[in-house]
Amino acid sequence: MNKSKEIEMLAATTVRDPRWSQVQARDAAADGQFFYSVRTTGVYCRPSCAARPARPENVAFHLTVAAAEAAGFRPCKRCKPDQPPLAEQHAELIATLCRVIERAEVTPTLEALAAQAAMSSFHLHRVFKAVTGLTPRAYAAAHRAKRVRSELNRVGSSVTDAIYDAGYNSNGRFYAEADGMLGMTPSDYRAGGTNTEIRFAIAQCTLGAILVAASARGVCAILMGDDPDALARDLQDRFPKASLIGADAAFEATVAQVVGLVEAPRVGHDLPLDVRGTAFQQRVWQALREIPAGETASYAEVARRIGAPTSMRAVAQACGANALAVAIPCHRVVRSDGALSGYRWGVERKRVLLDREAQP
Repeated sequence: MNKSKEIEMLAATTVRDPRWSQVQARDAAADGQFFYSVRTTGVYCRPSCAARPARPENVAFHLTVAAAEAAGFRPCKRCKPDQPPLAEQHAELIATLCRVIERAEVTPTLEALAAQAAMSSFHLHRVFKAVTGLTPRAYAAAHRAKRVRSELNRVGSSVTDAIYDAGYNSNGRFYAEADGMLGMTPSDYRAGGTNTEIRFAIAQCTLGAILVAASARGVCAILMGDDPDALARDLQDRFPKASLIGADAAFEATVAQVVGLVEAPRVGHDLPLDVRGTAFQQRVWQALREIPAGETASYAEVARRIGAPTSMRAVAQACGANALAVAIPCHRVVRSDGALSGYRWGVERKRVLLDREAQP
């Protein structure tokens, strides 16, 4: 066999391998799944390596770093395949910075965090958001919100003490954010929802029992299950000292609208919603509401849509925290392979909702 024929055969073998297209695309998702070596340079790389593309006849694939090195190749100095993946390094770095933010009495500036990370402010801002789904400032605000809720629940602390202990510099700044953060006044939150009236009713639909609850701001819970009493206890746990009021005739119309949404989810709704959650959760829930009926999106796709491509697990957790079934359609989020995964109200209910939405 002449040399040119041998080169053609080597190139054809490489091009037929599905890993070659991942190398050409510099697919970071393939990092860790395999490595490729280049005969002419003697190095091996990650699939995402930004080095100049090699000719296919010079490329070989290896499952592990050890296999590539046993074949006589050395690690690329550009993509450093013998070190942890860049995404893993970033995750570890950002986790460290999150702890710095959480422990600080005064929120560190972006410049201070960037200096600690040995990055430019612009690069850190981008990496931090990609890993956590939030900017450093938004993460600090979310942590303050978590602390203030904890402080308000602490026995013996005043509202003012709770505000300052949580890291707020002034009452005014806190009260400007309190309604969206707590859904009620700080005093009422501290009292477990005292002075908050929540109307609710439990009905039956084809998916079992359904509880609909609404505050003065809008529908705050749509819960589904097999046990009506369990649904009522769930609502009580959310607002232990709120005034839970059984439905009147006017509220029955809202309940009927929600039941109609379950039976015909393609129709959509114009219900006013009382949505309470962290900044990240609210971004996820808004993205879910933008998925058209009859379509689905993977957790990874939702993460990309909110600008946090590595936050698939956090997206899944936000879906699990959703208390507004169907109105915020977390049932439209599936695994990357299209399979149905966990659903707060049961995978079978998720399947039925998707089947109904698929019907013309």
